[in-house]
Amino acid sequence: MHEVDDVLGRLRRYPDVEAVNLYAVDAADRLILDAAADGLAAAGDGRVAVVDDGYGALTLGAVAAHDLRGVRVHQDLLTGELALSHNARAVALADRYSTHALDRELLDGVRVVLLRLPRALSGLAEIADAIARYADPEVQVFAGARDKYLTPAMNEILAESFSSVQASRGRQKSRILLARGPRKVGEPPYPIRKQLGELDLEVVAHGAAFSGPRLDIGTRFLIEHLRRMKPDARDAIDLGCGTGILAVALAKARPHVTVIGTDQSAAAVASARATATVNGVSDRVRVVRDDAMSAVPDNSADLVLCNPPFHVGAAVHTGSAIKMFTETGRVLRPGGELWTVYNSHLNYRGVVERFVGMTDVVGRNRNFTVTRSVRGMRDGRPD
Repeated sequence: MHEVDDVLGRLRRYPDVEAVNLYAVDAADRLILDAAADGLAAAGDGRVAVVDDGYGALTLGAVAAHDLRGVRVHQDLLTGELALSHNARAVALADRYSTHALDRELLDGVRVVLLRLPRALSGLAEIADAIARYADPEVQVFAGARDKYLTPAMNEILAESFSSVQASRGRQKSRILLARGPRKVGEPPYPIRKQLGELDLEVVAHGAAFSGPRLDIGTRFLIEHLRRMKPDARDAIDLGCGTGILAVALAKARPHVTVIGTDQSAAAVASARATATVNGVSDRVRVVRDDAMSAVPDNSADLVLCNPPFHVGAAVHTGSAIKMFTETGRVLRPGGELWTVYNSHLNYRGVVERFVGMTDVVGRNRNFTVTRSVRGMRDGRPD
């Protein structure tokens, strides 16, 4: 048997951003494990699933506490999946779990589900429907989060898929929602399809995909500059592609361009692939699940489009964006362009210039700034 506190104490966030105010384990993880202890002990091997485990605390904590095998895990974010893999090897528990998509294989026959509540209600709705659809009729769902991220709407979403939803007493500013009694389900509610008339394209969105089937305002502002982006580009990348709106819009506007869409979200990748297919450009838009283009070769792109995040989990943190800019400098060919849209108050221009090259502001409105950076150019001259 492994000591739970020893296992949890050794977990890291790597390869996600690490900083003094960012943690691999928190009070909500510990509360979920404690609340589910009896259920985990009774469920036994092969009957436990973990969904959206941050960095492995739920999976490895449950395995260590109850000597479990055959735990099935789904994590939307690739950084979480990789962190769990690294942490599992570090504590010699890598053979105790397997990774899955959000589907029947993840949940068939499962009696206990440990869930970190996602921020997006649509993401929670898709997860809840999948559990009700595929898990054992006696399944217990222990869904937890920090108090500041819990909303009454989460109870309502769970109640659409389960007959009983009960909130636990709080502990260390965290709380559990216990859901039981799966309801009879109809047609799967996700993915959602929506026609964007202003762009003449159709969007397909799974629940956890950023902005769902909508066109977020940052992406809309960046698309306004599509015609000005490197005219002779042949190979382009939509970095952090979400539902694939930018990638598809570029492919439709320029029939000679091939686009790679990358995102670390499994829901985003599935959405972007479907969006490319329904718009008839899947032959020129390839979508991959990747962390900041880590699998993309050096000097392989003429154009990169990016609407970078500035939140890491709950914390406002620019580490993820800086990682994206660093990788862009590696991936772009000399003379290649990075077009970025970001919240104006972040003032990324100096950071992008340092990692990519000469950067000009080409658009600014009340909320956002659009910049163009040229790889290998400093002060108007090649490096």
